[in-house]
Amino acid sequence: MPNVDHMTSQANPENEEETPEGEAVPAAEGNAEAGEVSEQGQVAQLKDQLLRALAEAENTRRRAQKEREDTAKYAVSGFAKEMLSVADNFQRALESLPKDEPPNAETARNLIAGIEATERQLQAALARFGIKRMEPMGQIFDPNFHRVMMEVDDPAYAPGTVVKVLQPGYTIHDRLLREALVAVAKGGTASSKTIDTSA
Repeated sequence: MPNVDHMTSQANPENEEETPEGEAVPAAEGNAEAGEVSEQGQVAQLKDQLLRALAEAENTRRRAQKEREDTAKYAVSGFAKEMLSVADNFQRALESLPKDEPPNAETARNLIAGIEATERQLQAALARFGIKRMEPMGQIFDPNFHRVMMEVDDPAYAPGTVVKVLQPGYTIHDRLLREALVAVAKGGTASSKTIDTSA
């Protein structure tokens, strides 16, 4: 009589697989294990990619932070370099004064000329960086740019006209850098004229 187990094994060879130990393992179970191994590999790969991306993002953040710090720290380098030549000229002017004798008229004139030239150089250096001195003399008081320090009785000017600049104001590009300290007229009439500073 034929062996039924032997015939069944021959009739369904695809339902079993040989393991390294020679034991039969159902094919479906072997495929499931292979699928689990493949999924674990994908998870590990994705985890590795995520960690690398996070590390790269952190490095980018640190580089950007350092660049911002350096920019803030050295932003005035160009301006400071321009100011060095102004400081040099002031130093030369002081060194030109005689040490052992009182200054005479010629020395005083030379000193004044040197200081005036240095002041012009200073204003030119400021202008190269968009910093300009305001000239409010003769203008109507503007609270956006001026601060009134005193009022002066002067009937020659309309009330609220700047008649004296106590400390000049400055703008940087289109923004106020420092307001001007001024004295304004409190007398006068509506027909009083302001100084024409447009020339």
